[in-house]
Amino acid sequence: MTDNNPHSKRWKRSFILGGTVLVAGTALVLAPWSQAKERVSPPPVQLKLAEEPVAREGRQITSFAPVVRQVVPSVVQVTVTTKARPLPSGSPELPFFRRFFGEGQEGPFFGPQLQAPPTHGEGSGVIVSKDGYILTNNHVVESADGITVTLNDDREFAAEVIGRDPKTDIAVLKIEARDLPALTAADSDQIEVGDLVLAVGNPFGIGQTVTTGIVSAKGRATLGLDYEDFIQTDAAINPGNSGGALVDIEGRLIGINTAILSRTGGNQGIGFAVPTNLARWVMTQLVDNGRVDRGFLGVQIQDLNPQLAEKFGVDETRGALVVDVTPRSPAAKAGLKSGDVIVQFNDREVSDSRRLKLAVGETAPGSEVAIQVLRDGAHLNLKARLRSLPGEEQLARTDNPSTAADEALRGVGVGDLDDSTRAALKLPEQVRGAVITQVDQSSAAYESGLRPGDVIIEINRQPVANAEETVKACENPKDPVTLVKVWSRGGSRYLIVDETRVG
Repeated sequence: MTDNNPHSKRWKRSFILGGTVLVAGTALVLAPWSQAKERVSPPPVQLKLAEEPVAREGRQITSFAPVVRQVVPSVVQVTVTTKARPLPSGSPELPFFRRFFGEGQEGPFFGPQLQAPPTHGEGSGVIVSKDGYILTNNHVVESADGITVTLNDDREFAAEVIGRDPKTDIAVLKIEARDLPALTAADSDQIEVGDLVLAVGNPFGIGQTVTTGIVSAKGRATLGLDYEDFIQTDAAINPGNSGGALVDIEGRLIGINTAILSRTGGNQGIGFAVPTNLARWVMTQLVDNGRVDRGFLGVQIQDLNPQLAEKFGVDETRGALVVDVTPRSPAAKAGLKSGDVIVQFNDREVSDSRRLKLAVGETAPGSEVAIQVLRDGAHLNLKARLRSLPGEEQLARTDNPSTAADEALRGVGVGDLDDSTRAALKLPEQVRGAVITQVDQSSAAYESGLRPGDVIIEINRQPVANAEETVKACENPKDPVTLVKVWSRGGSRYLIVDETRVG
């Protein structure tokens, strides 16, 4: 490790994925739905629920026709329209229009500023109450100026957006109708990998279509949303299926079809649906409050890997590792500390950081919750009273360390934090340490994820205030495996640097 002058430079990281995650509806980049009207409280949602698990033994299925007859009247087509809109200067669409229409001409696309034409898109939705509540995806309706819902019997209704939640990609619509064929909702926690399922929707706008498959996996996180807990299925899902129903073999709703993973843009056997339990919770919040009011704990967390578990005295990789605690937050008042491993929250087991984030978000603000942690290998029981999630802050940003071979600090250059560096990196006032100015790309440190612009905060759980202390902490190591806490890209995380894994 060397002590160098810091470079006031912001660093970015890019990556390429072999596949692409696509939302299953028609994408529209248009003006947002107007929310200027004063909110009038809609009536509460009266759901049909059947929470017992599906029967898995002693039945032989020769046809899905009875299930299809039960489900298809509840799945609707959602058509969204948008008005013509001005194209912003520099828009990539401008050369297209000018190529065909030229500059300064008269007509619907011309005038002081060129305009994009009106557009429309199609998706799906699910009727969940007899009086007209419909679940769909946020990405289906977020850019709409008008929404029309077409029922299976060809009746059409103008739909109102009751609320949208981009953090889960769920939206709630309402149509003025009575005695509609509402779909019964199941307890999605009861499903198992291998269960038979059907997907119902309107792919490509060709009309209602039913496909079948199984539950391929549970608890997937694929889209980069704040709150993800997707059901994965191999039932064919295609563009236009967004917002449609994923049902079990008893015709009960277990998920809202949302996205596909595809290299071609079409179905390749990997589709994702928002579980009914999460969709129901979001819907109730939107209808009752006009927004989703999530709990806030005030911790930054990451998953454990075997090396981190060993360093923190944990026998297994179950739980959520606390990287930082927000000052004066519910977590800070409860006594949570950096390095704690949360293994239980509000009497629910915490398997990983994503599970904790979902559990906190779904807990009502003001609730007092029990939290069980492992601190230096010993169990500790704490209590916290949650607050409302402030603004657009995340209750717990999840930064999972690289799964590549980890490292030590050879080949890392560091410098002191001066005012210009702090400003360039947008460092919070409380962050103290040494800024990384260079990293040898053949080093274990680089393999672990350390990059120029990161700020080293701790070495082996001992705080460092400057470059000199950081260099000193790395001299004559007793162990080739070093635990490093860094501030990086707006948050903190732990990394393992293992010199034995390189060279």
